Amino acid sequence: MPRPTNPLLSPESIRGSALDLIDIHGLEAVSMRKIADHLGVRAASLYNHVSTKDELLHQIANEIMDRVDTSGFDHGWEDGLRTWARSYRAALAEHPNLVPFVASGPARRDVALQRADAVHGGLTHHGWPQRYATMIGASTKYLVVGAAMGSFSRGFVDEPDVYDGKFPHLNQAHRLARHAAEIDHDSFELALSALVDGLLTVYEQVAEPPER
Repeated sequence: MPRPTNPLLSPESIRGSALDLIDIHGLEAVSMRKIADHLGVRAASLYNHVSTKDELLHQIANEIMDRVDTSGFDHGWEDGLRTWARSYRAALAEHPNLVPFVASGPARRDVALQRADAVHGGLTHHGWPQRYATMIGASTKYLVVGAAMGSFSRGFVDEPDVYDGKFPHLNQAHRLARHAAEIDHDSFELALSALVDGLLTVYEQVAEPPER
């Protein structure tokens, strides 16, 4: 039997190719035609597997959100919040160019809605009132998305003369990029701890009897 002249397509290969292009060129630079070119096929052949670029992006977003861990709520709301936030940041940080799309909201994406439901349910199960559970989810998302969008430390150039004599309080800023991974990680953990510690005080004031 002769081999096909075009590579075999699958939803997985299309999603993988699209994500590669997004990582390299950014979200707005990617089109169905460019995805097809990357795969070595005609654009029309993609539509046998996905209807639109928007649908494809939602499928990719679902795959990313599937890596987010909400199981920590089985052990308490503090563990749940930390586990969720850390895994959420890690999943998004792998593909920062897609963060604006994923972070825009769950829309109708099943996996994103499942994670949102698990977080909200985990918080209310452990005594947080509905309104506070909503605000905690939003606050944590703001923290995670900001951390995943890019590196604070890598935003500073590693040239001492940029800061010398002009910005005396930034006289060590040229060292930041060299230690970016460590600083960005520790900064996120500091902010997450501050959030959880602050919420412990609020919890004492507003907690309802935990669900049985």
